[in-house]
Amino acid sequence: MRKLWCALFLVSTVGFSMAAGAQSIGGALSLEDALNLARQNNPTYLQSTNGKRRAESQLRFAYGQLLPSANTSLSTGYRQGKQEFIGGVAFGAASDILSSSWGLNFSARLTARELANIRQAKAQLDAAENSLKDAGQNLRTIITQQYILVLQLNARAALQDSLIASNQLQLDLANAKTNAGSGTPLDVKRAEVAVGQVRISSLKAHNTAEVETLHLFQQMGVSKPDNVLLTSTFQISEPVMDINQLLTMAKSGNPALLALRSQELAAGAAYRASQGDYAPSLSFNASFGGSSQQFKDANYLVSQAQGSALGAQASCFSQDSLRRGAGLPSIASQCNQIVFTPAQAATIRSNNNVFPFRFTSNPYNLSLTLSMPLFDGFGRENGLQQAAASRSDARYNVRAEELKLATDVTAAYTTLVSDYRTVRLQEAVTQVAREALLLAQERFRVGLNSLVDLQQSRSDFQTADEGLIDANFEFHRAYAALESAVGRALR
Repeated sequence: MRKLWCALFLVSTVGFSMAAGAQSIGGALSLEDALNLARQNNPTYLQSTNGKRRAESQLRFAYGQLLPSANTSLSTGYRQGKQEFIGGVAFGAASDILSSSWGLNFSARLTARELANIRQAKAQLDAAENSLKDAGQNLRTIITQQYILVLQLNARAALQDSLIASNQLQLDLANAKTNAGSGTPLDVKRAEVAVGQVRISSLKAHNTAEVETLHLFQQMGVSKPDNVLLTSTFQISEPVMDINQLLTMAKSGNPALLALRSQELAAGAAYRASQGDYAPSLSFNASFGGSSQQFKDANYLVSQAQGSALGAQASCFSQDSLRRGAGLPSIASQCNQIVFTPAQAATIRSNNNVFPFRFTSNPYNLSLTLSMPLFDGFGRENGLQQAAASRSDARYNVRAEELKLATDVTAAYTTLVSDYRTVRLQEAVTQVAREALLLAQERFRVGLNSLVDLQQSRSDFQTADEGLIDANFEFHRAYAALESAVGRALR
């Protein structure tokens, strides 16, 4: 039986693989290894990490609302060289036109809500971080409980295996006594039945352990390979923690409670943000830009300029004719100076060559606006009341969690103390049952007991030993439950 107890914490047929599935690890698997794999692969836990990512993004967005927004544009266009008549008047040029433009705009807005949104986002990030810690604590509890359950079931299976050997020895002894004339065929049949029943129990125990092992690896988020050994052991010692100290630790360190407190702070910030809707807002806008327009046929502009020069010269000569008729000095020399030269034509063609990036700056615009909200159909009032109700709900949630936490910690501690006492009592009962079984075996060997008495003693020992196995692992589960309630490891 000492060998049996050494096997309680060394259990086989447990394995694991890495998240990608490409690499598997054989050999020993401790509880800490299982927890590390679960944190890397458990889908539910990995989903909880996205909450922190969203909260970090929301905080960056809240800060970004204090920065000016900017946008730029670049456009180009083409217009067919064809006149358009509007109200009988012709508009447009006879040449195709290429155009381009650019723009740069800045805008900024400052409100009390945006400042409050930063405080709210910070509180939400704290809540997300504590929620992630709470998810990690829950994962630790689940994996630890399942790990202990697999150890317990494998220990029960090991007990059944030892009973097979014990019953087989009794069957061999019954056969020997029958052959020697001191036994009966009925004893042999009863021994055969006992061997068959314990084999069935062993088969069921191993199957149950295998199924729960599969569940362990499912919770770890990896597939189960073969030939891996659970190696973690757990010591049983009398709980000496102070319940008041445990309650203080839970109130200051339980991740679920800390997450609710952060959510309460976030709800308070949301309420202040709603109050900010009553405050004035300040906004600023600035815009800059430029444009270019090029006639596809540069000779069109040259012709226009040349025609304009000829028209001016003709008008000048007409005026000169009138002056001479009135006896005034002639201005013909001035009129002769009104000419259109090839240099002017070249300049016009050069100035027309602006598409696409020779822009002419547009006038820039700056504006600063201070606005005061007056009435929006009770929208602000409704938002404020909703935020106040959410803040109140958050406070009640914190209070409810504090009450639940106090109950959970106290109940877990009292259960742990009770389970420890149960282990010690069960050890005494198992020792007595073991002594009774040894006595019954000896009496059966010398013919003072019947096989029925021996089987009854063996059944009593089996019941007591199974009770001791269960008591031991119930103690460890109670310890894990207490750690979960406190929110931290205690051993």
